[in-house]
Amino acid sequence: MRYQNVCLESFGYTLPDEVVTSAEIEERLRPLYERLRLPEGRLELMTGIRERRFWAPGTLPSAKSIESGEKAIAAAGIERGLIGALVHGSVCRDHLEPATACAVHHGLGLSEECAIYDVSNACLGLLNGMLQVANMIELGQIRAGLVVGTESSRPLVETTIDQLNRDTSLTRAQMKLAVASLTIGSGSCAMLLVDKELSQLGNRLTSGTARAYTAHHQLCHNGHDEAIGSGMAPLMDTDSEKLLIEGVAAARRTFDFHLEEASWQRADVNKTFCHQVGAAHRKLLFESLQLDPVMDFPTVVFLGNMGSVSLPITMAMGIEQGWLQRDDRVSLLGIGSGINVVMAGVAWQGMPSEPHKARRNALSERLSI
Repeated sequence: MRYQNVCLESFGYTLPDEVVTSAEIEERLRPLYERLRLPEGRLELMTGIRERRFWAPGTLPSAKSIESGEKAIAAAGIERGLIGALVHGSVCRDHLEPATACAVHHGLGLSEECAIYDVSNACLGLLNGMLQVANMIELGQIRAGLVVGTESSRPLVETTIDQLNRDTSLTRAQMKLAVASLTIGSGSCAMLLVDKELSQLGNRLTSGTARAYTAHHQLCHNGHDEAIGSGMAPLMDTDSEKLLIEGVAAARRTFDFHLEEASWQRADVNKTFCHQVGAAHRKLLFESLQLDPVMDFPTVVFLGNMGSVSLPITMAMGIEQGWLQRDDRVSLLGIGSGINVVMAGVAWQGMPSEPHKARRNALSERLSI
């Protein structure tokens, strides 16, 4: 997929106030640690994750998605009537039905003409939604689209802790299957995409590449089809070591297609944002792609693995901190269980321009007539 008319205009993100350290989780796992004689500090040592965050109990994904969506809309200064699509792309959702996008659409006060739906694809839902919205913009079907999602880690982490402490038959090897569940963090993020005539920034989405390597779909699976609003109490079974190896191998194969779609050489890539899993994953990924990890902006140490919102929140924070410079070629590297890979290219410009502002104001005035 190649794009000429799509810009990644703004982000909005929300993080929980409650910080949960790996040391705190280990303290709650004291019965297991004592029985298996596990050393303290093992969780952070294995994953590279010092802390993650939890929403307050009972928080619905839609509430935080609305908050993040409002921030993205405000940052872009766009007329809400121009938003022609809303995709809610997180694993977590309010209920099995209706789509969580319905509550978010209502909360944001978007138009009746705005197409809305949920997308679920493990850690890639927001990136899938981004490409779907980009396709609609490129085809001229809509002028702007919002992709948003909220992940809630408390139910998974707390259910996993409870199971590990109760099951006295677990061995060290079996306990490893639950480690990935203890790395999950909470967060919410929204991305607003617009056509280039609406854009103030000109940060163009150049390409999107998706590949499916589903021979490995059984390496990570999670409970039943549940939702937060129904008292979600999930359990996840993950072969972390095999998933790491196969996921990086899938990324390596996809990266060549990504460069081809973007019309880039490897040396053209200036910055990267990748899905945040853990320290070992990041190290092996950049070695495999033959990229310098110095060009990457990591957040996994203090946010954990936030699923589908990990990459967009990381990019939003990198932008805030001035990580991107004008004319940077940016690779977005998404890898999710399944195994699925989504990669995208962004040609970064960064600063608003007066001609773009003038065009947008004129379009907004025409819309209100």
